[in-house]
Amino acid sequence: MKEYAIYKGEDLLCIGDVVECAETLGVKVSTIYTYAAKDRRRRAEKSKNPEQWTLAYALNKEE
Repeated sequence: MKEYAIYKGEDLLCIGDVVECAETLGVKVSTIYTYAAKDRRRRAEKSKNPEQWTLAYALNKEE
């Protein structure tokens, strides 16, 4: 399962798979996928306050 790093602005909120992150943040699993959407990142970058957006980034695991 993919691991994600969840950030709010520059603050790291959690690292883990979608289920772990959802439980840690108290949100649905679908919300984590929404945080990871490329469209959401684009909108956050164009926002006047990008530090207020919660975003997820998939982590690449080297095996």
